[in-house]
Amino acid sequence: MGYNYDVAIITAVDIETESVKRLYDNWEKIKIDNDEEQTYFETSFVKDGVTRRVISAKQPEMGMTAGSYLASKMISHFRPRYLIMTGIAAGIGAEQIYGDVIVPDVIWNYGAGKFVSAENAEITFGDIGFLPRPVPLELDKDVLKIINDLKTDPENQFHIHIGPMACGNSVVANRDVVNKQIHSLLPKTAGLDMESYSIFYAAHRSTNPKPRAIVIKSICDFADAEKSDKYQKFAAYTSSQFAKFLFENYLPYDGGE
Repeated sequence: MGYNYDVAIITAVDIETESVKRLYDNWEKIKIDNDEEQTYFETSFVKDGVTRRVISAKQPEMGMTAGSYLASKMISHFRPRYLIMTGIAAGIGAEQIYGDVIVPDVIWNYGAGKFVSAENAEITFGDIGFLPRPVPLELDKDVLKIINDLKTDPENQFHIHIGPMACGNSVVANRDVVNKQIHSLLPKTAGLDMESYSIFYAAHRSTNPKPRAIVIKSICDFADAEKSDKYQKFAAYTSSQFAKFLFENYLPYDGGE
């Protein structure tokens, strides 16, 4: 068994999906037997004289559970070579501005752990203590090298941050959570979202041939009290445009046919 599609794109909310749809004019809606609740969209592009197939779908709701559910189905249905999540995220790193692209080299679930008494905890929230036990998942090393090279490529017009992404099931608009529960454990964490860990997990744990998972999220807020929706459309745009720039021009498609 080999790969059937070259790129699969997953989004979590409508504004991200709409931005992906604007990448091409010829999306075709498709349905899968015995998967009536989910709609998929297919398109293609040509690279080096070869037509490359792209499949895209939106999660039924936000969060890691829905992300893992959809990612697993897309891997099973379409066997993509690359599984890419685009969209919006909170920037929690240094020297970041709205619309900057985050490509995580490590993704970890900051909510994984155990609630204990405060005196036995690494992190405390008043009288409540938390003992974190995250299991980090890493970006494919060949893809990481490509992203690193792109940071200084004159053809690249995107401002890219590479670093850890923290993932959790709650929207965060409080820097105390970032400082106490995330940066206290991994100080260089660059971004925060609600789905990325599930995409990596589904890809890493899938049957062969496994896709290479890539998360591309752009900054729409900074997980603080000033969090708003003002820059979501712009962030969704830079995320999807960088994904297209990456997979049309730099990702390799050899092997595993």
